[in-house]
Amino acid sequence: MHPIDRAHRRLIGPHAIIARLSALHLHSHTPNLFIHPPPPKTLHPSPSICYQYSKDISHTQETERKTAVNFDLDEEQSEIRDMVRRFTEREITPYAGAWDENNHFPREIYTHMAELGLMGMTTPEEYSGSNLSRLSGALVYEELAKGEMATSVGLSVHNMVTGSIARFGTAEQRQRWVTRLATGQLLGAFSLSETASGSDAASLQCRAESRGDSYILNGSKMWVTNGGEADIYLLMARTSAGKGGAGVSCFIVEKGTPGFSFGKTERKMGLHSSPTRELIFEDCTIPAFNRLGEEGQGFKIALSSLDGGRINIGAVAVGVAQAAFDVACNYAREREQFGHPIGAFQAIQFMLADMAMKIEAARLLVYYAAYRLAAGQSTSMNAAMAKCFATDTAMEVTTNAVQVLGGAGYVRDYPVERYMRDVKVAQIFEGTNQIQRIVIARALLGNLR
Repeated sequence: MHPIDRAHRRLIGPHAIIARLSALHLHSHTPNLFIHPPPPKTLHPSPSICYQYSKDISHTQETERKTAVNFDLDEEQSEIRDMVRRFTEREITPYAGAWDENNHFPREIYTHMAELGLMGMTTPEEYSGSNLSRLSGALVYEELAKGEMATSVGLSVHNMVTGSIARFGTAEQRQRWVTRLATGQLLGAFSLSETASGSDAASLQCRAESRGDSYILNGSKMWVTNGGEADIYLLMARTSAGKGGAGVSCFIVEKGTPGFSFGKTERKMGLHSSPTRELIFEDCTIPAFNRLGEEGQGFKIALSSLDGGRINIGAVAVGVAQAAFDVACNYAREREQFGHPIGAFQAIQFMLADMAMKIEAARLLVYYAAYRLAAGQSTSMNAAMAKCFATDTAMEVTTNAVQVLGGAGYVRDYPVERYMRDVKVAQIFEGTNQIQRIVIARALLGNLR
C-alpha cells in the first residue's frame, strides 16, 4: 500500500483516492454469493441522483436558471464507489461476523481507510483531507455499510469531528489536530448526549468552568461512539448557568488528560464491534486553547454537523438494506420448497418487490439531500427525510430478509440477523425518527406553538 507522505503533508484529492485504491491491487476473489452477488454488467448498477444547475447570464444581466437532471454518477464518483466496494469485499465483509461475535474493534481497518484518504473525506486538501463532495461521501458510507455497519458508522463519527475542527477551529487548532485526524494518526469521537439529555440535547449539564487560561470539566457523557478507542473527543459542555443551547460551548479533549476517564462499555443489541462508552470528567483541566469557537457557540457547532450526519446515516442504512436484500434475493432463487424455488411463490415475490422499491426510494432521497447540502441549499428538511425514510426502510427490509430466510435467517449462519440487530439503532441516533418527523413538520408548517 502507498502510505501517506506525512513529511510533505501530501494533498489527498478524489483522484489521489482512486490512485491509492488502485494501488491496493485488490485482485478478484471468490465472493460469497449470498452476501455479494456478481455486479450487473452495466456501468452504473446503482441509480443515483445529481441535480446539476447551469446558469446562463444574458447581456441584460438577467439570470435564467435551468435545471438538468442526471441520474448517473460521473466517472470519478463511479470509480470511488466501485473501488471502495472492492476494498470492503476484501478487507471488511469476510471478517465482519467474527468482529461482531467477539466484540472486536478493528482499529487496523481505520489505518487502511486512512491510506485511502477516507479519514478526512470533507476536509480541505491543505490539511491532508480528500475534499470529497457530500454525494461521494454518501457513496463511501453506503458501500462500507454493505460489509459492516459498525465500521461505516465509526468512520462517519470520526469525519464529523475532523470536519468540525477544520470548519470552526483556529489555524493553530487545525495544524495541531486536523492533519493528524485526516491521516489516521488520531481517531475522533463526538460527545453530546448525557443520561438526562438525549433528544433534548440543549438540557445537557456537563460543566466547563473558566479558570483564567484553562477550563475545569465536571460531569459525564453517555453513548459515545468510538468511546475509549478514540484519541480526540469533541465535547459539548455548559459554560454558563441555566438551560438551553445558549450557554453550551465546545471543547477538544485528548485521551489521557488527567481527570478524564471512561465508564462502562454498553452491552448493545447490535454494532458489537463499535465501542459505545460513558465519559467521566472529574476536575479535568484543559487549556483554553482547546475551546472550539467562542463561548456559547457549542450548540451551534453541534447542530451544524447534524444535517451531514443524518445524510451519512441515511447512506449507511441504504447500504445495510441493500446487503440484506441481496442475501434474501439470492436465497429466494436457491431455496426450494414444494418442488419450486421459494421465489416462485407470490408471497415472497411481493416481499422482495416492496423491499426493492423502498431501497431505491431511500437511495434517491439520500443522494438528493447530499446534493443540496453540497450546493449550499437549505437541507434540514431533506436530511431529516433521508435519514428517517432510509432507516425506517432498512429496519423493514432487514426484518423481512430474516422472514424470507425463515429459520435460516434467525441463526448466525447468514448475516441477515446481524443486519437487523445493527440497523435498529439507526432509527435512534443522529436524532430519533420521531424527532426527524418534527423537523420535517416544522419545515412545512413553521412552529405553531
